[in-house]
Formats: sequence, C-alpha cells, structure tokens
Amino acid sequence: MTGPRLEASWKQRVGDHLARPDMQQLAAFLRAEKAAGKRIYPPGGEFFAALDATPFERVKAVVLGQDPYHGPGQAHGLCFSVRPGQPVPPSLVNIYKEIEDDLGMKPADHGYLMPWAERGVLLLNAVLTVEAGRPGSHQGKGWEGFTDAIVQCLNDQREGLVFFLWGSYAQRKGALVDRHRHCVLRAPHPSPLSAHRGFLGCGHFGKCNRYLAGRGIEPIDWSLPARADLGPPIGATGP
Repeated sequence: MTGPRLEASWKQRVGDHLARPDMQQLAAFLRAEKAAGKRIYPPGGEFFAALDATPFERVKAVVLGQDPYHGPGQAHGLCFSVRPGQPVPPSLVNIYKEIEDDLGMKPADHGYLMPWAERGVLLLNAVLTVEAGRPGSHQGKGWEGFTDAIVQCLNDQREGLVFFLWGSYAQRKGALVDRHRHCVLRAPHPSPLSAHRGFLGCGHFGKCNRYLAGRGIEPIDWSLPARADLGPPIGATGP
C-alpha cells in the first residue's frame, strides 16, 4: 500500500505489512472508490493519525474502536474523537460521564481527544476508513490485518500497557492480548444502546491509572482543555 506516511517508530515495526497483498488490494479498492466519486473519511493524510499522535514507545494505553465516524467533518483518525466544532458523539458523552463519575472530572465541551493521544493513549480503530454515510462499509477490505499487527506488536514488544476493550467487537480484536503482561479492561460498549449494561460504573479510568502507578508509570491525565483553548486540529481543512 502506498499513500500516507507512517510514523517512524511504527514504520520500523509494522511498515512491512503495508506491502502485503491484502494491503495492496486495499489500496486499489480505495483508489477505485475515490475515482468513482465516493467520499472517504478521514482524509487520506489522516488514515494513520492515531499512530502519528502516539509513537510506539510512548503508548501507555490502547482504546480499540471499530471504524471512523461517517458524517462530514467528524473523523480525523482517532477512535471516538471528532474535530472541534462537531457535536460530542453519544458514545463519547457516556465516556465523559464515566470519567466524571470515576475521577470527578467535568466533561469537556467538545469531542477532540488529541490531548489523550499525545499523553500516550493510542486511539486505534480496527478499520481506518469509511465511505461517507455508510458505517462499516470498509470492513473486510484489508485494514483488520494491519491493525491486528499493531495490537500484536504492542502485546509482544511492550509490557504493562492498559487495553480498553469496550464491546464485543473490541473484545474479539483484543483476544490475543496477554493478560499476564498487560492490564485488560473489558466492558460493554459506551453506546447509548449498551452503556447501561455495565460500561457506566466500570471504573476503568481509575483502574488504568492505579495499574500504571503501581508499575511506576505516570498515570494518564484524562482531563481535556476547553474548546476555546484548543489549537487548530491537524488536517481540518483537508479534502
């Protein structure tokens, strides 16, 4: 696969995967979709934004999502995150509610999670692209093997990471994570359809920080700046 640049620490570890036949087929699929006039989210330069924002050595925690938001101006390459100015998505509303209940932090007035990524939270979707208005439309096209390789690499080459597996999809993808080497936190998905079944009240954010602190690692600051204090998001004016 050719196209967006892969951050150096990730290129060293999973860059070879981009040359595999399934990734070449994915690249051809994306080119054909674009040639057919279909709008793909996020913009091409942000396919690997999660890896750009959180280099391999800086990862402390991993949140596994499914695929990008499919509405205009939302997706920018980090799972659960939207650009400043976009309404906070319902699942993220529930994530904020859980953080408030767990840690006493007031919810942010936006859904831009780049500060978390810069503090070591890899916000990784299983599928890195989607067609506008068609959720799940790029599942099974090749991204899953690449993101599996990222999870496998973290599992094998790091120790003491925290994996947030919310919902059955993330739990299946995270099944390969060694629970003896890492902290694995499982709960229902934060979607309004399922959050009341055990996501709300799971206490995952406090558990994450206690685990990290117990290993001598600085806990994650889950607070977010006010929208007015955010700089311009990367790629906000992209195609």
